[in-house]
Amino acid sequence: MDFSYTTHKNTFMAPILLLLVLLMPALQMTGAQSVGVCYGRNGDNLPTDTEVVDLYKSNGIGRMRIYEPNQATLEALKGSNIELIVTILNDRLQELTDAAAATNWIQQNVQPYSADVKFKYIAVGNEVRPDAAEAQYLLPAIQNIQNAVTAANLQVKVSTAIDTTLTQSFPPSDGAFSDAANSFITPIITFLGNNGSPLLANIYPYFAYIGDPVNIKLEYALFTSPGVVVQDGSNGYQNLFDALLDTLYSALEKAGAPNMAIVVSESGWPSAGSDVATTGNAGTYYSNLIKHVKTGTPKRPNGGIETYLFAMFDENQKQGDEVEKHFGLFSPNKQPKYQLTFG
Repeated sequence: MDFSYTTHKNTFMAPILLLLVLLMPALQMTGAQSVGVCYGRNGDNLPTDTEVVDLYKSNGIGRMRIYEPNQATLEALKGSNIELIVTILNDRLQELTDAAAATNWIQQNVQPYSADVKFKYIAVGNEVRPDAAEAQYLLPAIQNIQNAVTAANLQVKVSTAIDTTLTQSFPPSDGAFSDAANSFITPIITFLGNNGSPLLANIYPYFAYIGDPVNIKLEYALFTSPGVVVQDGSNGYQNLFDALLDTLYSALEKAGAPNMAIVVSESGWPSAGSDVATTGNAGTYYSNLIKHVKTGTPKRPNGGIETYLFAMFDENQKQGDEVEKHFGLFSPNKQPKYQLTFG
């Protein structure tokens, strides 16, 4: 045996091992950030922003999505190391078709905090439909915000959050954007691709299930099916989440963006408001979703799925059907509704 080689090898490996030891906390934090949680504020009984950020940190939640650039939230996030999606809501899109207004938005809401807050994405618009009045403003607003981000030299990706109503066809490999959505969404996808941005998508097996309970089994929506439910060529689907996501990936391929990543910017299950909106079903969904997104889908099997659970709290002032008020992982008193591990 060449002992001189062994000695040299050990001498070489020592600093590498030391480096790995030093990096381990950072690597663990990266793992903990694989699942984020959306922080909605439509309630009159919610904790302070400082308490909310502390709750994220104490539960190892390393990513947050917010729905407006609330100053108190951004102040509380300073130094937290929590990665952030900040949303520009649909009623602001028209004004942002003016380039100066977009520059002003970045200068007011991002630049003052960028040294201490980890902005990751700006979601320009949320679930804008092709027939909505705001649809005509979405692409110009995205373009202007992107230009403002570039001019400010910020390392933030600009995108928009869509829902799965824009897609059609079954099985997932036949997924495509609907005729109504195609001319609306394709130029947006092209722009995102040219700037290296992912598409954000709100994926809700709950709403897909209640929309067609005859043909969709509850177990398929809750990740509890014992075997493959849908066979699509060589891909077998055991849960509805994967099927919805892969349908969207197929639609991106047909829209000329086969390599675009999708970030699941919302996914959740309510605990009250309908027959299947129960604490048991919601806890099952969230627990299984957290485990599942550590791996890919049948169509994109390599790597995890960046996913944001909806939402941090029940929101008693949320508009819409009763279920909309009951998506919280925590009650407003900060007590967990489910036993979840977010890492």
